[in-house]
Amino acid sequence: MFTVTLVNITMVILTVAIHYEVLSNLNRLLPKMRMFRRVRVAIGLLGALVAHSVEIWLYALAYFALIQAGGYGNLEGQSSKSLLDCVYLSFTTYSSLGYGDIFPVGELRFVAGLEALVGLIMITWTASFMYLEMEKFWGKP
Repeated sequence: MFTVTLVNITMVILTVAIHYEVLSNLNRLLPKMRMFRRVRVAIGLLGALVAHSVEIWLYALAYFALIQAGGYGNLEGQSSKSLLDCVYLSFTTYSSLGYGDIFPVGELRFVAGLEALVGLIMITWTASFMYLEMEKFWGKP
């Protein structure tokens, strides 16, 4: 359980740090871009989507590493326990979509539970950021 706790702490720190840096840089760079406001908002959205994708892949790599190490749980359901299955699980968990066709068992459940919470927070953080950006750019004549 110590290893999974350490993985969880590491994943939260990495996820928040990545998201903070991406949104911080977008906040600094977007107003300086000399282009249509809508294009700047679209660039902001694309930047946020890249951040989410990187975070999701990091969780997938954590699942995959824990599965390969053995003793921390596994993926059940329609899974071959491949890296792509871990990515699929991570995308559905981070977004709280959760189809249920692939699911974690054992200690991996704690990583998945935390990923769902962190994903919810990161998605709402992005939504708040994009709202403020759209208000800045679209509120001007």
